Amino acid sequence: MTLLTTVFAAIISTIIWYKNAPEDEMKIGILCWIYWGASLMWLVDAIFEYVELQAAFFTPAPYDMLNDLYLGLSVVALGMVIWLVILLIQDPKGVIKKSLFQKKD
Repeated sequence: MTLLTTVFAAIISTIIWYKNAPEDEMKIGILCWIYWGASLMWLVDAIFEYVELQAAFFTPAPYDMLNDLYLGLSVVALGMVIWLVILLIQDPKGVIKKSLFQKKD
């Protein structure tokens, strides 16, 4: 479930990035790289787990599937937090700069 969760997040973010590709003002490309990297990590994990478990890999317990789903959602949320921090630091629209240096009458 972790692999599926991150792959779906990667696909969705890639579609959004591709739709707005020439500008990429919101730095969606960074989010794509984060999710594709996480997907690659979970793919390698799944390969090694399959080598270890063989046929049992395809019949996980419902508790394990739910646990993996929560882990996958946590990875997606952490990726979004990292992307937001990068976005706030780079401030491509200058919103933070304007609010910090705005004169108050």
